[in-house]
Amino acid sequence: MGKKFFFNAFEMNCAGHQAPGLWAHPRDRSWQYKDLEYWTDLAKTLEKGYFAAIFIADVIGYYDVYNNDARAAIKSGAQIPVNDPLQIAGPVAQATKHVGIGITSSTSFEHPYTFARRIATADHYTKGRVGWNIVTSYLESGAKNIGYNGLDRHDDRYEVAEEYLEVIYKLLEGSWEDGAVVRDREKRIFADPNKVHEIGHKGKYFEVPGIGLTEPSPQRTPVLFQAGTSKAGRKFASKHAELVFVATPGKKVVKEYVADIRRQAAENGRDPEKLLVLALITIIVDETDEKAKAKHEEYKKYVSYDGALSLISGWSGINLGAYKPDETLKKEDTNAAVSVIEDLTNGEKDWTPNDLAEWVGIGGMGPLFVGSAKTVADQLQEWVEYTDVDGFNIAYAVSHETFEDVIKYLVPELQKRGVYPTSYNDGTLREKIFGHRYLPENHPAARYRDIEKIKKEKANK
Repeated sequence: MGKKFFFNAFEMNCAGHQAPGLWAHPRDRSWQYKDLEYWTDLAKTLEKGYFAAIFIADVIGYYDVYNNDARAAIKSGAQIPVNDPLQIAGPVAQATKHVGIGITSSTSFEHPYTFARRIATADHYTKGRVGWNIVTSYLESGAKNIGYNGLDRHDDRYEVAEEYLEVIYKLLEGSWEDGAVVRDREKRIFADPNKVHEIGHKGKYFEVPGIGLTEPSPQRTPVLFQAGTSKAGRKFASKHAELVFVATPGKKVVKEYVADIRRQAAENGRDPEKLLVLALITIIVDETDEKAKAKHEEYKKYVSYDGALSLISGWSGINLGAYKPDETLKKEDTNAAVSVIEDLTNGEKDWTPNDLAEWVGIGGMGPLFVGSAKTVADQLQEWVEYTDVDGFNIAYAVSHETFEDVIKYLVPELQKRGVYPTSYNDGTLREKIFGHRYLPENHPAARYRDIEKIKKEKANK
């Protein structure tokens, strides 16, 4: 039968996302990203296919590394314009009963005190179906436009993120005790002040002395996603993440990553099998291999060469406009997403701009599977067996067609093989995926549940 696995839908509040140019396809709906109906229709579709969540990517900034300006990105719609992802959570939750909503938010661009309130509010309104994809950001344009001189160095951004998480844990796990909100009408007491605590945080990057603004949400801390695959990113993910997202073209790299991240999780005292890894993929599936291949050829006609190179230039920090189309990519020291450079230059093949445009044009950095349900199911099971991933983040080529085809053709085949869900578990997103509502005691967040104890320990040092 094989190992069971699950799907997330990989989306973004923009047109095209990982398929630059395909918004022009006559059946594509991604240009409707600014309409709530786009998102509620998608969520209802995904729930029919037992997708675990919509994983919504985000960037603060725009892609101006390619040819040193943003013209190609703007012209092709390569992740610009882009809207805020968190506002999608409420409408999606109202339209569905089970599918989770993974929201990307950067530790580089918003203060943890205000973000803690925003994500807790979303957890309340969705009845606990929210996840947070923790990113440290990689676009210099974003940093410059909020008044920074530029991004911190790559590994320094993870140092900031480490303290950011500490503040979040104190606010969401420790500031308000269980039972702090009593809502006693007779005594006219809404909350017991003795059970609400100032967190007293004073660190290298943040100073947050007071109490959290929200009462405990259904999950307290939302489900934690993380997408760092560099050395610093792996260290961070192995300590904090519950689900890790890896985007790389080769399964050999994914296999090594999964083994390494599980090893580090065990060293951190966590259950390595409870750290789930999702690989980015794109699927083009139809009744037969021939029909799927014909659909792929149809899609390829709409790919934007400049849009694809705008994305990969931004992800890597390398101006691919400075290379000849058939010139082999060289490793460069940049301040962007380090793992992108490492995977491309030290991976399983050499890459040229032409290769990258063709690869990234449909599906971004992940592999593309094209074929009948049987063909694709065989390939996915082979990937799971070889790499030990727990599931896949599926990027669309044409929205919502890609997801509709996966649900129509592929999901029944996987269910028949006994490797894909046939129902949802009850409860919050964490309960649906892991079987428990809150972060476990072996997670670093747990130590911040007793704020007064932490204060005493600090005072006695």
